[in-house]
This record gives sequence, structure tokens and C-alpha cells, in this order.
Amino acid sequence: MARDDKRGRGRDRDETPEFSDRLVAINRVSKTVKGGKRFGFAALVVVGDQKGRVGFGKGKAKEVPEAIRKGTEQAKRQMVRVPLREGRTLHHDVEGRHGAGKVVMRTAPQGTGIIAGGPMRAVFEMLGVQDVVAKSIGSQNPYNMIRATINGLTKESSPRMVAQRRGKKVGDILKKDEAPAAEASAADADA
Repeated sequence: MARDDKRGRGRDRDETPEFSDRLVAINRVSKTVKGGKRFGFAALVVVGDQKGRVGFGKGKAKEVPEAIRKGTEQAKRQMVRVPLREGRTLHHDVEGRHGAGKVVMRTAPQGTGIIAGGPMRAVFEMLGVQDVVAKSIGSQNPYNMIRATINGLTKESSPRMVAQRRGKKVGDILKKDEAPAAEASAADADA
């Protein structure tokens, strides 16, 4: 009995309305059987907390609402955390790939907005990104575009993560990134 109670409590914690979801695509699929055709539905859903966590899932069922529910549950289980600069944009430019899908995502100044198409836009909105420039190259399949976008976002690293990996302080990392730019401008002034 205690075991069921623990499962129930964990489920309640996951069901809190802190997540918002976006239906990206819905496909009607048919299976030909002896008596005719049986129709089902496949739904692609993106879920996020708009504070740096996002996930996607696909659900299949005979009815649309059930397919959406299954997709949403899968998306909640597969969420990834993405570090955001100032809570509004990416830390650095990044590329993501999946199959024939390739996406390029670039950081953007404040006020730019989300410049991205279709499925990528849904991922950025659910992630909580406000300023980004993104381009999809290759596959227009929404499944591959979303997977490529998530692949690129998982490569994203913040200065804190880089400093921790190198065993340095965040200030040292940022100073080193700015130092070559300062030396280049000094060299241009001398020339």
C-alpha cells in the first residue's frame, strides 16, 4: 500500500500546471484490414515550463485527445534543461542535427523576438526563449526538426558550466573570451 501512495504522490507532483504544452502536428494514419480501413491519429507535442526546460513527445491512439494526452506524458518524461542567458536568449550559436534535419540557432539582442519557423518556434516558446534567430536547413519533417532543435539545445553550455569543467572561475572564462577581442582591436589601432 505504501508503494502505491508513493507513486500517487510523485504523479501529483508531475501534474502541477507549471508546464504548458503546444500541439505541433497531428497526423491521421490508416491501417487497411479485412473489413476496410481503420483510422488512428499520431500527435506531436512540445511541453515546457518557459524557464529553461523543454521536452517533446509523440502519442498514437484511435482518438485525437488520447493521442495528445499520450504525447504530453511522454514529453514530460523526456524534458531537458537548457541554460539561457539573462533568461531570454542562448549563450552561444549552435547547430543541431537529426537525420536529414539540420538547424542553426543564433543568439540575438533584446527585442529581436523569436525568428524561427513552425516546429522550432514551438520549442523556443515552450523553453522560454524570447530572442533567437533560427533557420531550418534540410528536412521539413516536424519530427526531425524538433529532434534536431533539441539536439542543438543540449549542446548549449553556460559560462558557469565551462568554468566548472575547466576548474576555473566564471570571471576567468569571460575575461579570456573578451581578451582576444581587445587585443585584435589594439592591433587594428596600431596598423
